[in-house]
Amino acid sequence: MKAVLDACVLYPTVLREILQGAGEAGLYQPVFSERILREWVLATARLGPEAPMIAEGEAAALRAAFPRGLERAHPEIEARLILPDPNDRHVLACAIASGADAIVTFNAQDFPGHVLAAEGIARRDPDGFLWELHSRHPEVMGRIVEAVRAKAEAISGQPVALNALLKRARLYRLAKALGV
Repeated sequence: MKAVLDACVLYPTVLREILQGAGEAGLYQPVFSERILREWVLATARLGPEAPMIAEGEAAALRAAFPRGLERAHPEIEARLILPDPNDRHVLACAIASGADAIVTFNAQDFPGHVLAAEGIARRDPDGFLWELHSRHPEVMGRIVEAVRAKAEAISGQPVALNALLKRARLYRLAKALGV
């Protein structure tokens, strides 16, 4: 399964790392564009002046991990699309051009189901998407989530409760599936 990762699901570090881990494990194929990555990097500026530089490095790592996931811009597809927010047409164009099955996003209102369905694409909220991956591959997803928790713990230098970590990332169903 191919899934376009909208910028809003790349911004929370924990969520991005779980999505990236699931992609690296071969549970799905992540897809993104340079514009999606640029939006993510720009969104990090509110965290401080050094945050965009860090995000640039993380975006480079994402490109390196998934070279086939990078989809070029398709202005000819964007031109025919109608969405509530015209600034999101590039995300749907990326999904169409790449043959993606889904767009993983928090922004349900920006991607109406009937518009996506006409293109053969589903809108997936990240929690439901990861819960589904967990239901199909519980051991793999368990290892991925634990690795992300361990990394957060190593960075903070303190114990990190998995339940709190997943709830901050708005991954309630995944937390429940993991029994936390």
